[in-house]
Amino acid sequence: MQEKQEKKIHNIVYGSSWRNCYWFARMLLNTDQYASPGKNERFMNLILSELEPLMVVKNLSEDERYKICLDTLISILQNFSEGESKAALQRKIFCEDIKTEIRNLEDIAVFLFTIKYIVLPTNSALKKIPSDDNKFCREYATKILTSLGKGHVGKVIALWDTLGVRGCLNVEREEVITEFTKLRAALESLKIFPRTSIEDNAVLTAFVQEFERRAGQKRKNRAGGSLEDVVTFLFDFYNFKSHATPEHFQSDIEVDKWFKCRDGWSIGISCKRTLRERWKQVSSAEGNVLNRYKIREIWHLITYDSDLSDDKITMLGQQRHVFYLNDDGERYLSASNHIGMKDYVRPLSNLIDDIAHEQGINDHAK
Repeated sequence: MQEKQEKKIHNIVYGSSWRNCYWFARMLLNTDQYASPGKNERFMNLILSELEPLMVVKNLSEDERYKICLDTLISILQNFSEGESKAALQRKIFCEDIKTEIRNLEDIAVFLFTIKYIVLPTNSALKKIPSDDNKFCREYATKILTSLGKGHVGKVIALWDTLGVRGCLNVEREEVITEFTKLRAALESLKIFPRTSIEDNAVLTAFVQEFERRAGQKRKNRAGGSLEDVVTFLFDFYNFKSHATPEHFQSDIEVDKWFKCRDGWSIGISCKRTLRERWKQVSSAEGNVLNRYKIREIWHLITYDSDLSDDKITMLGQQRHVFYLNDDGERYLSASNHIGMKDYVRPLSNLIDDIAHEQGINDHAK
């Protein structure tokens, strides 16, 4: 029974016209080879408006309708490919390649169905998915600090990336379920060309694969750059004042936020997942450089401190770098009880009070 089912699936993947829902979608959205004609929604809607009425013209045989539809489609594609630009040349290749894939009226139906229920809905859904997860990070972080208080700022820093990812993925889920539901309804109402349930599954999975591929590209562009925003969020939330990088100051350590102390000296804050290997490049004269620019300390907010060795803490600590670590983390508990490191580490729960103290602000109850 299983072998018989697998053979049916194999035959559909390699032989059914409906397998092309996947391949037509890939061709229409292929930027490198075909200049993504499917992203031009005006062009896609033109194809639908011209061909859909021809598909149901009465008093014509299936072969006659196929010839009229194919000629009309090729004419539209050729008009869209005029010119000698790179994109025009790519669209001409698309026109030639699509002709080899469309051999009968059912192939025309699959092509139109792909545009209407896979390509255009995916275009629309992706526009609704955020390109920046900062909105969700701020929204959830506000709820955490409002409910639990400033002593839980470490949780906000540790969860910052996760909060944004979860928010964006929820939007993705809502969009894919909405469009998937519409696609199933469209398949159920499509009576012109009979299909098996496995062919319907080929169409449904083509939509899911293409949606996930495109959503994954957008997801990749969002990743990795948001953690630095958590310091800006904290300064906004607690109404702290910041200032620009001291003029002409350069360091091998990236600093995300600077603030002025009440005595006129500055402190820089760096928020990173780990302390990068280039910490070794910090000059032994770093202390003199900090003095020259009236920089009291550099504070590091580290979310993953497992690689924060004793050497890193002591070497940078001696050059006025301070590490804010999770209160109950093994690294903080060990270093805070060590005579040679305890002055260089502080609990994240104290961060807000420490900034307020340095700026001479008394009221930071929340």
